[in-house]
Amino acid sequence: MKNKAVFLDRDGVLNKERGEYTYESRDFEWVPDSIEALKILNDNGFVLIIISNQGGISKKLYNKEDILNIEKSITTPLEKEGIQLLDSFYCPHHSAIEKCLCRKPKSLMLERAMAKHNIDPGRSFFIGDSTRDMVAGQRIGVKGVLMQKNDSLLLAVKDILNE
Repeated sequence: MKNKAVFLDRDGVLNKERGEYTYESRDFEWVPDSIEALKILNDNGFVLIIISNQGGISKKLYNKEDILNIEKSITTPLEKEGIQLLDSFYCPHHSAIEKCLCRKPKSLMLERAMAKHNIDPGRSFFIGDSTRDMVAGQRIGVKGVLMQKNDSLLLAVKDILNE
């Protein structure tokens, strides 16, 4: 049987959107109730996958190593709570600098995640804080849950569980 997944945008959904790039661990701050919300999703059989545009790499503001360090800021507290983040996909490109097939609202990161992890789009969701997140999900048949930037992730999770 195929997996059901919740794809998560990162900035503004998992960590607080600061109005500038978050690429250092000291700047990472969880959105309220995120860990609790992710635990509920895991406990309900969803695999969790981050799908994030990280155009600051293309702008040479930070590098892939910085993204991996931020990911540790995410995975370490989750693992302590018994929550598994299955995978993360990042687009390092920026549309002002180059063209690519992966930057949201395009869906290549989602397509790769779905193929790699045998995911059923009809049973999956994309939680994001922008229309580009919703469009990326719609392109591959994943239901979008639009939340307000930096709002409680629990509200989005309740929408999914009531679906």
